[in-house]
Amino acid sequence: MKIKIEKSVFNYEVVKANNVLQISGNCAKDVTIEISNAIAYPPLINCHDHLIGNWFPKAGEDHPYETVDIWIEKMKTTPSFLERNKIWKNNGSFHLINEKAKLITLLGAYKNLFSGVNVVQDHISNQEDEYYDFPIEILKNYKQCHSISLGNWWGGKTAIEELNDTKGKMPFIIHLGEGKDEKAAQDFTKFKEQGLLQSNSLIIHGIALTEEEIKECAATGTSICWCPDSNIFLIGKTLNVDACLKYGVNVVLGTDSTMSGSINLFDEFKFTKTLYPNISSKELFKMVTCNAQKALMLPKTKGVLHNETADLLLLNKNCDDPFDNLLLANMEDIRLFINEGIPILGDKDLLNNFYVNFDDYYFYEIKGVKKFVIGHPDKICETINEKLGYKKKFPFFPF
Repeated sequence: MKIKIEKSVFNYEVVKANNVLQISGNCAKDVTIEISNAIAYPPLINCHDHLIGNWFPKAGEDHPYETVDIWIEKMKTTPSFLERNKIWKNNGSFHLINEKAKLITLLGAYKNLFSGVNVVQDHISNQEDEYYDFPIEILKNYKQCHSISLGNWWGGKTAIEELNDTKGKMPFIIHLGEGKDEKAAQDFTKFKEQGLLQSNSLIIHGIALTEEEIKECAATGTSICWCPDSNIFLIGKTLNVDACLKYGVNVVLGTDSTMSGSINLFDEFKFTKTLYPNISSKELFKMVTCNAQKALMLPKTKGVLHNETADLLLLNKNCDDPFDNLLLANMEDIRLFINEGIPILGDKDLLNNFYVNFDDYYFYEIKGVKKFVIGHPDKICETINEKLGYKKKFPFFPF
């Protein structure tokens, strides 16, 4: 299949007009189509989520807190957390392959899919192989520790052992400095003393990091994941991102779960731009494409667009600048989303250009436009409604 498109964003430096994209894979028919009033992008990368935590609304009525450790305990008595427990209640093992847990983790996967994300870092202890069966890629090759303060309370080895297990060939991911108290302020020193400040380390949040500590991260090539919506809700403060950009830290963007963070990556863009209007839309685009590819040590085909591609995100054109356009996007603006050659979301009429089984898709309508999505997220909602005994609305679903 060839797609004639008005504008294509190959990366943050290369944007081409009136381009023709060749869609690779066995699904695409041998046709040439022209899609007007749209801009092509590489699919986006969300560097921090907790798929099991994508319930709604946010949990924590007396926020913000001095440190996230306080929220973790208080969250357990909130209406949102208790409602989620009616579907799945953690037994302390954090093994997420059972049917009830999968209902909720699938919610998280679709939350990301509906905002143009094809790779998600789900920060949880490494799961069995069968866990990673999702309609988009959930990062599998990584090692992790929850945090310096709580250790690996949800499973796994010590932070040092987990880092050693990476052998420098996969990311080591850890929450760090998620607070504004003295304990959070000491996190980086302990992190550094344990030899965890490495080029394959990915710090999540880093709210308490000083400018000097941020400078050290830049020197070692350590990446930092910024989750501003979650940070402001939980702590009332966020990462010193200006210092990160000043010293050249590889900054990436994450949503965190909807129990503390934004509805999806589209909303995270809007929140971030409102909070930091000085940060360009091009810089935010880098955070969810090439920067994210580097931090998660993904294949170099991710986070970029090629003339011949198996991954594509096609959005309505709401303004001429393609980077500003991304910040204006909502779920209904996805015209076509292809992952590994398979159409997974988009306008229903475009699905006719692919060899697919229509039974594998769910069809719905939003703002007068008929859409398709792979799988049957409607059935997930129906099962949850049956278990709850009432209809539950998730704002990251467009139906």
